[in-house]
Parts: sequence; C-alpha cells; structure tokens
Amino acid sequence: MAEELAGKVVVITGGGQGIGAATASALARLGAKVVIGDLDQVRAEKTAGELGADALPLDVTDIRGFTGFLDEVERRHGRIDVLINNAGIMPLAALEEESDATTRRQLEINVHAVIHGTREAVKRMRPRAGGHIVNVASFAGKAGFPGAATYCATKHAVVGFSEAVHLELHGSGVHVSCVMPGIVRTELASGLGEAKMFKSVRPEDVADAIVSALRKPRFDVFVPRSLGTMGKLTRLLPRRAGEAFARALKADRLLASAAHSPARAAYEARAAESGPGVTRTD
Repeated sequence: MAEELAGKVVVITGGGQGIGAATASALARLGAKVVIGDLDQVRAEKTAGELGADALPLDVTDIRGFTGFLDEVERRHGRIDVLINNAGIMPLAALEEESDATTRRQLEINVHAVIHGTREAVKRMRPRAGGHIVNVASFAGKAGFPGAATYCATKHAVVGFSEAVHLELHGSGVHVSCVMPGIVRTELASGLGEAKMFKSVRPEDVADAIVSALRKPRFDVFVPRSLGTMGKLTRLLPRRAGEAFARALKADRLLASAAHSPARAAYEARAAESGPGVTRTD
C-alpha cells in the first residue's frame, strides 16, 4: 500500500536549489509540510516562499547547529516524518592537485553530515516506529571516476553507511532509501558532457524518484533506473573487460575532462569556500 505524503513533515538539507529545491516542490504539491535547511538563507527563503514551505538556516558541518535545526523543526511541527540528506559538493581535480582542505570539506559535508543527520533522525523516528530517511548519494558511490576520487570515496561511504543503517532498522518501522543518480543537470554538473548510452537527467527526475520511494519504500533508487541494471552487468565482467567497457563509453574521462572547464569556474569557486561553511547542493 502506498504511503500518503499529505501532511508529512519533510526536512531537506541543501534544499534551496537543485535536487533539493525540485524535491521540495514535488512534495509541497502533494501536501507535505516541507522544511528547507540551507546555508544560503536568501535562496532558501525564496524557494520556500514560492512553495509555501518553511526555511531555516543550516550549516550541515556545524554538528551542534544541525541538531538544533532538527530540534527547531520538531518544536514548530511536532515531529519529523522524513529527512532527506541532500547537501553535497563535487570539486573536480586529479588527486595530486586536490588540496587537503578540499578533501576535508568533502568528507565533512558529503559524509559526516549524512551520518550525523541520519543518527539524529533515527533517534527521533525509532521511538515512534515510523519515518523515512533518504540519503542522496550518486552512481559514483558504485563506481570510480577519474577526476573525482575523493567525491567517489564520499559517495561510496554514503552507500555503505546507508546499507548498514537500513539493516539495523529492519522491522523498526523506519525506512532508509539511498538515491544514486547519474549526471543531474544542476550547477554541480557544470561543464560535464553527456555520457554514452546514459543521458543526463533533470533535478525533477530525481525528485520524482524520491517521491516514488517515499510512497512505496525501497532502498536502491537509481536515476535513471537503467543505471542499476548497468551496474549489475558490469560487476559481472572481469575487471579488465569492465574497464575497457567504461573507456569505450568514455566514462573514464567524463569528470576528469571537466576538471578545468571554464564552465565550472563559478561552481568550483563557491565549493572552495564551503567549509566549514557554505554548503552547496547536489
């Protein structure tokens, strides 16, 4: 039986733009009570104002502040039914060109914040025997892409972490979903070309997949769904054959070739100012 989303209290981190904003819009249209958390309060309030949602300041790298943010949501709305850990950054560079500060920013925003948000959600949802946690990872959490080694590491971490928590919560009434999109045409994907066989998707496509998973809970959420099938098939191949297949699709150059693209300059500059601090979104 499909879950009814009207009246559900949904919290979205990094919800001011991109996937977060598209998901907020989709859920608001279904009658959910949406709360957007974002460091860019001006953008968050603009998005929330257009949707009839709430917006609160949130720096996901501030662990105490993140907890206080969730406390405030509960004070205003009584509970949290859904937490969508969406905030993330994707700086691109060859590993030897990546600074330690950039590495740390990705770990703090893409991994530590997801772990903390999930833990806080579990503490609040398990006693009520109900709730849903959605962690936005990436297909990069199932494969390795040159030019984004640390980003891939963070998304592998989110996938593995989510799988473990999903098993811990079995039978508790609390669901976990892990969203693994390919290329999504948001600011984060600036300068990236198209992959052979798999076209990029819109933020709205990811939002629709999240809504579907909330209605009928499932763990694996690939966008497009064909990515899941492709991942299973390539894992059956010997390593050399799999790598040759990736090269044939030019997947090995997809992110690396965009690392120094002028089209990414604005995004990379903002991502470089992100922590502990400015959280951009997937």
